[in-house]
Amino acid sequence: MPLSIVILAAGQGTRMKSARPKVLHQLAGKPLLQHVVDSSRALEPEQIIVVVGHGADQVQNEMQGQDLQFVEQREQLGTGHALQQCLDHINPGNAVLVLYGDVPLIRAETMASMIEQSRDAAVCILSWEAENPFGYGRIIRNQQAVQAIVEQKDATPEQQAIDECHSGLMLIRGDKLQRLASALKNDNAQQEYYLTDVVGISVADGDLVCAVVCSDPDEVIGVNNQRQLAAVEALYRTRQVEMLMEHGVKIYDPARIDLRGVVEVGKDVEIDVNCIFEGTVTLGDNVRIGANCVIRNTSIAADSVIQPMTSIDEAVIGRNVSIGPFARIRPGTELADEAKIGNFVETKKSQIGRGSKVNHLSYIGDTEMGSEVNIGAGTITCNYDGVNKSKTVIEDGVFIGSDTQLVAPVRVERNATIGAGSTITRNAPADKLTISRAKQVTIGAWSKPKKKEN
Repeated sequence: MPLSIVILAAGQGTRMKSARPKVLHQLAGKPLLQHVVDSSRALEPEQIIVVVGHGADQVQNEMQGQDLQFVEQREQLGTGHALQQCLDHINPGNAVLVLYGDVPLIRAETMASMIEQSRDAAVCILSWEAENPFGYGRIIRNQQAVQAIVEQKDATPEQQAIDECHSGLMLIRGDKLQRLASALKNDNAQQEYYLTDVVGISVADGDLVCAVVCSDPDEVIGVNNQRQLAAVEALYRTRQVEMLMEHGVKIYDPARIDLRGVVEVGKDVEIDVNCIFEGTVTLGDNVRIGANCVIRNTSIAADSVIQPMTSIDEAVIGRNVSIGPFARIRPGTELADEAKIGNFVETKKSQIGRGSKVNHLSYIGDTEMGSEVNIGAGTITCNYDGVNKSKTVIEDGVFIGSDTQLVAPVRVERNATIGAGSTITRNAPADKLTISRAKQVTIGAWSKPKKKEN
């Protein structure tokens, strides 16, 4: 079935109490609207049309470069009016699936099932069974066929007892679209064009209207305020954590982990409490993540251990690497197999070779480091002169004594040793001991200062 998807995203979202359009508020690190777009793509539609209104420029700028079509609804005259604005843009003859930019948990599988079960229907709606249906439009059936959607205020006591409710999501067959959209009227108290009216129009035309019940009511929850956004975030997190555990990941406390992206895992991965994962993260076999870590857009190869309180951002971590605790791995860091980064170490835009160790209290930036290098505590690479960044090269087998400053650009050649407390401003030759210290002096006449009397 040729398919066009229309995502309604024109609302102001006044209850969010924000200048930012509602559909751009973040869920798990990306806009609500982005979640709907991503799920839509799995259906391989011919086109995705986003109806924008409030904050249209912001929405288009945020979502640019994704092969989306934008249609502006200049006046907010209801959901039916929003669809009418799209009629000249929808590929002729295509079925239209109407989604909402503030309903981010809808699954592609649910939408596909809806499409599959609607073959003979002019209109198919996605419904759900509510524990407390108060306030929602009720689905009125004649056996299996839908006869109407009745709003709470218009429902009889018998109709109010119905627990099947309308989610808002709707599929309209391609050959019925023009007829149904053009027949919508605004003769109601709000003077708005309601998309739900297509049900009554179709029934009056003698066409079949069906409803597919969504098996997971969480999928159709909309976001209208910050409280609901937090609730949806919790549901999303639970969904992601359950998927990880189904893949065999040991998660010490599923309630204390936050997944704001995609996490790919190998076997026997362990994740301790209060960890945050953002973007795309890959964890190889036997990787262990300690408590309170933040990991973003990073791959970590097998058998590596990330100790507690570690931040890793846009890095590539090899096999059997140890990092932390209290380490900060910044973008552009590449750690080869068996490297070790210890406590209170920061790295940035550096390649650290196989088996090399930076154990304590050091900063390594804009550095190319070979294998089996040992960096003493308190060592820093001075890579910035206030205007430009420069590179430090540390070749294989180098030993750097504690409290050393390497002033870039500088090279420490193979198997060199740098004495503790040195400031290195020129290349250090291979296989030699290089020291840069002031002469040590003892002042015999000196005495400790005494506390002044009050």
